[in-house]
Amino acid sequence: MAVLAFGVAMLFIENQIQKLDESRAKLERTIARHEVAEVEHRHNEGTGRELSPLSEKDDMVIIYNRVPKTASTSFTNIAYDLCGKNRFHVLHINTTKNNPVLSLQDQVRFVRNVTSWREKKPGFYHGHVAYLDFSKYGAKSKPMYINVVRDPIERLVSYYYFLRYGDDYRPGLRRRKQGDKKTFDECVASGGSDCAPEKLWLQIPFFCGHHSECWNVGSRWALEQAKYNLVNEYLLVGVTEELEDFIMILEAALPRFFKGATELYRTGKKSHLRKTTEKKPLTKETITKLQQSDIWKIENEFYEFALEQFQFVRAHAVREKDGELYVLAQSFFYEKIYPKVN
Repeated sequence: MAVLAFGVAMLFIENQIQKLDESRAKLERTIARHEVAEVEHRHNEGTGRELSPLSEKDDMVIIYNRVPKTASTSFTNIAYDLCGKNRFHVLHINTTKNNPVLSLQDQVRFVRNVTSWREKKPGFYHGHVAYLDFSKYGAKSKPMYINVVRDPIERLVSYYYFLRYGDDYRPGLRRRKQGDKKTFDECVASGGSDCAPEKLWLQIPFFCGHHSECWNVGSRWALEQAKYNLVNEYLLVGVTEELEDFIMILEAALPRFFKGATELYRTGKKSHLRKTTEKKPLTKETITKLQQSDIWKIENEFYEFALEQFQFVRAHAVREKDGELYVLAQSFFYEKIYPKVN
């Protein structure tokens, strides 16, 4: 009996100690926030002006150089739905004949426009344009790049049928290959040009950029440059197969633009609107034939690299509970701030 009472007492004491530790941690965070606020207040008094908390956010520019047939229109529709409510501008980069490579003079013009067009900041630019390094043109500030990639074969198949049957976004629009009833399987079996392995080469050059080698089909140099840019120049690159997670992380990281995006994606109609029609599943023979290509192997290596990076980011940003994903709260705070405020 005495042993049981002792055990109960120890559990009670441990519980009280845990509560004290939690209270101490909360107090430290509160003090730290107060000290940060005091330092900022003194700085503002010293400079003689109040710093606008939105000034830096309102100077923000995001470029979504969207790869065709990766659910890019579905995602862009969310930006258009949110821009009025969240007070930012959306601008479509419409290139002649959808050419993703800009001339040198257009590269300079584009960089100048994006960096100096203050009336359109904060801005969300989107279009089928290859990556452009702003620092190369002497820009003092760089935009934040985001993008989405897709399984290479799935992307090509979607594009193949899109050219023939369109989608449910603009069903009445006549497509370039409309009337061609040949399936993708039949195209591969007959060695058609629209389903050739060379057509897989798109996601790598979009991330690689405006170097000539980026568009050399099968280039290992282009692959490595694309990987480098993905890791070093893009804030976040998602995958079509996990688009909701991509949107959720963006909303957590950039609420200035994407506050409300996750709920809109889950419940809105536009975000689910664009789907390629008449798309047929592939046979194993077709898939095997494409996967024997060196071009597929390189493009798939890039896709797997992007997928691994996205899953790493996601693992540190969200958690799953009862089948639902939720964003993790802030996990750091400031302390030991000197000099101390009197």
